[in-house]
Amino acid sequence: MTTTVIKNADVVVTMDATRREIAQGDVLIRDGVIVAVGQGLSGDRVIQAAGCVVTPGLVNTHHHLYQTLTRVVPGGQDALLFGWLQTLYPIWARMGPEEIFTSAQVGLAELALSGCSQSSDHLYMYPNGARLEDTIEAAKTIGLRFHPTRGSMSIGESDGGLPPDALVEQESAILEDCIRVVDAFHDPNDGAMVRVGLAPCSPFSVSRELMRDTALLARDKGVMLHTHLAENDEDIAYSLEKFGCRPGQYAEDLGWTGADVWHAHCVKLDTVEIDLFARSKTGVAHCPCSNCRLGSGIAPVRRMRDAGVNVALGVDGSASNDAGHLLDEARQLLLLQRVANGADALSAREALEIATLGGATVLGRPDCGSLSVGKRADIAIWDMSGIAAAGSWDPVAALVLTGPHQVRDLLVEGRDVVRDFRLCGVDMRGLIERQNRLAQALAE
Repeated sequence: MTTTVIKNADVVVTMDATRREIAQGDVLIRDGVIVAVGQGLSGDRVIQAAGCVVTPGLVNTHHHLYQTLTRVVPGGQDALLFGWLQTLYPIWARMGPEEIFTSAQVGLAELALSGCSQSSDHLYMYPNGARLEDTIEAAKTIGLRFHPTRGSMSIGESDGGLPPDALVEQESAILEDCIRVVDAFHDPNDGAMVRVGLAPCSPFSVSRELMRDTALLARDKGVMLHTHLAENDEDIAYSLEKFGCRPGQYAEDLGWTGADVWHAHCVKLDTVEIDLFARSKTGVAHCPCSNCRLGSGIAPVRRMRDAGVNVALGVDGSASNDAGHLLDEARQLLLLQRVANGADALSAREALEIATLGGATVLGRPDCGSLSVGKRADIAIWDMSGIAAAGSWDPVAALVLTGPHQVRDLLVEGRDVVRDFRLCGVDMRGLIERQNRLAQALAE
């Protein structure tokens, strides 16, 4: 039974219960599981980490991977959320299985190179024969731990919704396919590489009945729930007009609170809603770069954390970010909370905790998120010898404040996904060429 040891790291950032940081630290791995963390460890295979900081792999809790084909689209670059969506929907309607698969590969490759070991995805449209397994197969080629969600839209323009009618589905068909993908792909066991969630797109693109029925189905199947909530002022106004209540109340009424639920954005949660999420252990995927890009506002992360809300990070879709880099999100999180609340509002270490352990907690993965005995070996190794961190006095804080911007090595379940700054087993040149060809075809 072979073992792997990560050896002589300048600092091992454990994110364990006491948040230990071990100088000249080692991490020992056997069969995809961490079996020891400390100093002076030995193993069959040695990965030298002198000059490096070792952290848990970063965890991305909100993405729309299909959007990497539509970055920086003219007409959507300067729009608020609703106008941005109306610009992009007709383009997305022309996609199919090849576009969804390739776009997911590119998005996950980008995440892996930025130190992300686990990602969720919110796929809520299935044009021209696309299916959720198009993204699942893409994740297998990259090697990341994957939490795809079977999203949905059922209210089209003709019924007062935002999406074109061509992108919405019948609600009975949505629920039937939710059952199919959970039965086919969801793995509830520790160390699972694929877990499926259920995720109606938003309260303004599905009916009240579908929101409730999806929650009931998810609980019956033992899977998690995800949607967008309280993203901007338009979102709040829509909820008050259509439902007669704020988004938090709407979510609670329909069974959309609890430790098995996480909501994306939550920029406009008020004090009552924050208290509701804290009491119910409802998670939040905070997407600071996307919120800035779309002018949505600054989410009350400091108040949420102080109240006890589980908060994680998400890169959101590449059509509204337009990148997929978790450390960039951690830095933006820190900066925005300081703009809103003062220079001592959030430390670099707290931002890193939110990007690692926070993500695993929100995704319901107690087997991940820290470098502790018994946890899965999802590990990022950051080379601090480059220009980005040159002159840094505190290498752990430097990860968030200066970089590096690319991981040297990334292990997922103890397996190499990135080695010496390169993705393992992926023809990056061919992938990029295919992505650009498909994007050009959409543009034309």
